[in-house]
Amino acid sequence: MSAYGAAVPLTVIAHRGASGTRPENTLVAFRRAFELGAHMIELDVQPTRDGAVVVMHDDTLERTTNGRGRVTTHRLTDLQTLDAGTWFAPAYAGERIPTLGEVLTAVPIPINVELKPGKDPGFEERALEVVAAAGALDRIVFSSFDAESLLRLRAASAEAAIAVLWYRRRLAAALHLAGRAGAIALHLRKDAVSPAGVREATAAGLEVRAWTVNDPADSAALEAAGVRGVFTDFPERFLHT
Repeated sequence: MSAYGAAVPLTVIAHRGASGTRPENTLVAFRRAFELGAHMIELDVQPTRDGAVVVMHDDTLERTTNGRGRVTTHRLTDLQTLDAGTWFAPAYAGERIPTLGEVLTAVPIPINVELKPGKDPGFEERALEVVAAAGALDRIVFSSFDAESLLRLRAASAEAAIAVLWYRRRLAAALHLAGRAGAIALHLRKDAVSPAGVREATAAGLEVRAWTVNDPADSAALEAAGVRGVFTDFPERFLHT
């Protein structure tokens, strides 16, 4: 049941954690999503200059930290000195950029790991190593807009669960990539969802989840179209709190 009284058998996925009320992609956002009862969290990972796997959406640091420049040009030790919370609200001063390993330890629920490899062709294997070290492969779905990243991931692991990230209404290329990568899901921008498209993806064996859905009023139409999960900045709007 949703907070609005209707049965909503959707998977509620906290987009960058509970990012509507906490600074995105931080431990405080992920822990809040877990406390709220989110079924899954979503986060973004990219490589540091020295090969660590850190949780960060933007290629650059300016929007969500007090740092400057591209994430990939900094070492992990330098990134860990930055403040990733004050930009959102003074109460979150001192929040840090977490590593993927830290999030896996802090949050026991399923996690969608969006890969942002940049120009690092070894990134997928290092991300897999972090997940394997945490014993968490069975609760991870890897996704990406980068087709080559998904194919490299599949080449590195036959067991990893993969989702194709997509934003267009035309799905032929997405479905072709899903077949090549052995994907289990299609993560589709909400305004690209159509009943026909969902039927096509479902027929190909893919579960369709929509992003980013912040108004519960949108969920009924998405569910009616066959969508099985929603990414949201406000998981509390879709769950009992």
